[in-house]
Amino acid sequence: MKFFEKLRSLPSGAQGIILMLFGVGIITINDALMKLANEDLPLGETLAIRAAFVWIPITILAWRAGGKSSLKVYDWKRQLSRGGLLIFSSWCFFLGLQSLPLAQAIAISSVGPLFLTMLAAPFLAEKVGWRRWTAVFVGFIGAMIIIQPGGESFVWATLFPLGAALAGAGRDVLQRQMSLERESTIAILAVSTTCVGISGLVTIPFAWKTPSFSGLCLIATAAILLGVAHYLMMEALRLAEAATIAPIRYTNFLWATLWGLLIWGALPVPTTWLGISIIAASGIYILHRETLKIRLDSNS
Repeated sequence: MKFFEKLRSLPSGAQGIILMLFGVGIITINDALMKLANEDLPLGETLAIRAAFVWIPITILAWRAGGKSSLKVYDWKRQLSRGGLLIFSSWCFFLGLQSLPLAQAIAISSVGPLFLTMLAAPFLAEKVGWRRWTAVFVGFIGAMIIIQPGGESFVWATLFPLGAALAGAGRDVLQRQMSLERESTIAILAVSTTCVGISGLVTIPFAWKTPSFSGLCLIATAAILLGVAHYLMMEALRLAEAATIAPIRYTNFLWATLWGLLIWGALPVPTTWLGISIIAASGIYILHRETLKIRLDSNS
């Protein structure tokens, strides 16, 4: 309780950064558990089961926030658009994750903040100067080092997390627009979760395998962690500018490397380390430029 009291005493921007740090760490555990579950079960099935379990934290959060009123939707158009983008990003990411090591898939998807910085200018009216545009360009060079298009080690599955990153950035833009209005974080989470669940549910007649008890436990744990992580990350977007907290997401690569080593005994190859270092450096520079901008604005 003392932690949350101290958190609420901080400026909103600092709160957003801290919530994003926690959210990213938790969601990476979800990714590892889903990769394990998808080794034995069809992807659509795991997405549908996970969505059902995500409603456990949603129900708890809604109850704490005042009941059914916290789930009221005002902007169905943006809500469903965000849900559609989440469907696309979820399927792309986990399709890639079936063929790629966890750390590599997450490293490629880490270009999401770069896409978000690009979209923040036209869609969120956030000022992005030439220095940050340069950092975005350099960051994509890092992504190409990991993907290696045209190289002998190129794998088509690497394009899936790239597509997931772009759709995820669009999802976050819509989230930011809705947060500026009347939509509650819980309502956004509920609609998006249901959309992804339905997308998985429609595939069950074509591909179904009865899950084991351990498989259900994996998915249930992933679901609860996913619900908590998305709530934290959406609250972070509500409290801070997208371009400010986006680079925080790069910490997921460190978590992915740890889980990849502990679970699969795999470490990222040198080109992945080089690529993610460039992407992270670009993101940190973007964050630095945004911090300078905020300080200048506050002193003027």
